[in-house]
Amino acid sequence: MSVVIYCRPHCIECNIVKRFLRDHGVDYEVKDCSTHPEYLEEVKEMGFLGVPVTVVNGTPIQGLQPDRIKKELASAAESGE
Repeated sequence: MSVVIYCRPHCIECNIVKRFLRDHGVDYEVKDCSTHPEYLEEVKEMGFLGVPVTVVNGTPIQGLQPDRIKKELASAAESGE
């Protein structure tokens, strides 16, 4: 399973999403848009203007949506990805 979170260090919603993932034992990669402008370009290419954006196995989820993230994680686990 692949989980990536596009974020900024002082973004409250970003920190909540990261804590949510940690609390659920999910390993994730952080892409800090404040130090790597190319990551912000990736966010824009997905059709979003800001962070957080959580990508679960290629499915982007914008903002603070723990229920949707949980649903995507469960779907990825069921499919064995």
